[in-house]
Amino acid sequence: MAIPLLTYDPSSQNQRVAAYEVPGDEQPRIFTTDNLLSPSDLDVLIEAAYRQIFFHAFAADRQTFLESQLRNGQITVRDFIRGLLLSDTFKKSFYDLNNNYRFVEQVIQRVLGRDPYSEREKIAWSIVVATKGIRGFIDEVLNTEEYLSNFGDSTVPYQRRRILPSRAEGELPFNIKSPRYEAYHRAKLGFPQIIWQVEVRRFLPQERKPKAGDPALFLSMAQSVNAKGNTPQRISSFNIDIEKSVPYRQLAGIK
Repeated sequence: MAIPLLTYDPSSQNQRVAAYEVPGDEQPRIFTTDNLLSPSDLDVLIEAAYRQIFFHAFAADRQTFLESQLRNGQITVRDFIRGLLLSDTFKKSFYDLNNNYRFVEQVIQRVLGRDPYSEREKIAWSIVVATKGIRGFIDEVLNTEEYLSNFGDSTVPYQRRRILPSRAEGELPFNIKSPRYEAYHRAKLGFPQIIWQVEVRRFLPQERKPKAGDPALFLSMAQSVNAKGNTPQRISSFNIDIEKSVPYRQLAGIK
């Protein structure tokens, strides 16, 4: 018998508040197959999906079979997102390098476009990961009412309401706020490392560099002389004639 999803209460977040701002350059760009005007628009949509799930996809990370199915209309955008989440690249880059709680956080941010509401939500979805595996967890997230109502079958997920007009700065992007390496695996890989330098390197413009005859060059010139003094002589005390070496003074009146 499958364990039901643990209940959790949503918290107040930006995406749950009605938006009344005027659309501008800071608003997220929505990539959907509902308004494709040219074949190149589908290429842009695929690149946006890679950025959302992988943040960056190298040539070896691209899922060419899934791309072909999406171009031919055999699968929807939601199926394409499911394929990226179940790929070996995503498993090696996120699941293998994090515990279940952080893996749940990464998936919620990339798929639902928001931060987890609470630790209880992380625990609830981590139970699904432990009981149904990665595939069952991904399927349940993509089948939630939240995902279907916001993105549906044709829209690439995006970070919802990252920029607010009433704030000087918006929320950080998920790829900066939640890197795929957690602290435990960063320590295992040996970074970050503090490198101490003996000499502080400074940049001097060409016009500020000392020229010939400048007193600042005296120290380096003196060090380059490499002068050698006379070596001290070693004289043994047995070779010294004390009587002849010490002057003798005659006393007055004594001859």
